[in-house]
Amino acid sequence: MKANNSDRRVKLIFNPHADNGRGWRVAASLQATIERFGGAEWTGTEYPTHASELAGQAAREGFDLVVAVGGDGTVHEVINGLMQVTAAERPMLAAVPIGSGNDFCYNVGLPTDPDQAILLAFSGAPKAVDLGMVRDGAGRIEYWDNSLGIGFDAATVINSRTITRLQGLAMYLVAVIRTILKDHVAPRMRITTDTENIDRELLMLTMCNGGREGGGFMLAPDARPDDGILNYVMVEYVSRPMMFRMIPEFMRGTHARFKEVHLGSFRQLKLVADRPLLIHTDGEVFANATTNVQELTVEILPKALKVIA
Repeated sequence: MKANNSDRRVKLIFNPHADNGRGWRVAASLQATIERFGGAEWTGTEYPTHASELAGQAAREGFDLVVAVGGDGTVHEVINGLMQVTAAERPMLAAVPIGSGNDFCYNVGLPTDPDQAILLAFSGAPKAVDLGMVRDGAGRIEYWDNSLGIGFDAATVINSRTITRLQGLAMYLVAVIRTILKDHVAPRMRITTDTENIDRELLMLTMCNGGREGGGFMLAPDARPDDGILNYVMVEYVSRPMMFRMIPEFMRGTHARFKEVHLGSFRQLKLVADRPLLIHTDGEVFANATTNVQELTVEILPKALKVIA
């Protein structure tokens, strides 16, 4: 890593479809600041997972810093690309939030304004953050920076994909309501962590590296992305009216007061379910109704990535 920020080789990976297709406009508005710090190599994403390919290539080509310009999905893909190389080869990450939720930036303390975020990307200092890693029963591995949701949480992500006229928290709220009405199932999950054994029917299980997801739901208020542990929130089966009752509590982070809600933490977790699961990682679909994922292993990777923050 170069000592002088202006001497860094910088790769910007931006999603032109972010912010309802206004990604190009936002990216262009950042150009003056980027040139002031010596410029960068730009590449736009063209298809799903393209950001992972571009980030992995940038790492292998010796770039010092990769800047993800987009939403949480773009950050997620870039991180999975950076994790393709060893820690010694891995570039630093910066992010410019122009997506719907922007939870990663919120949880690591990055500015929500794109102009401030790009300035920090070139002038800020790195700090090490943790990542989560998930492996399914078939051996498929994916890395995640913010949250991994099973059941209700993942169904909400899937339902949000059909909402095109709303953005941010409003979109996720509508998706939550649709999920309560349509997808009210509670698979039985046998869970083993490094500290406890759990066997319950769960409407929702979300594992968190950061406190917020969905643009405004404080699922794990105690979660920190640099403390070496993952937090979880479990919700046992409750009625639909009770789920509606819980929505504002999840937004405020006060949902732990319900006896059907359980909070905890772990470093390693193994899970076996009695039926195929719906799963998301950072808002990206990891398993849907057409897959057959019933087994998972999840673990924390402490200080896996350096982020400009």
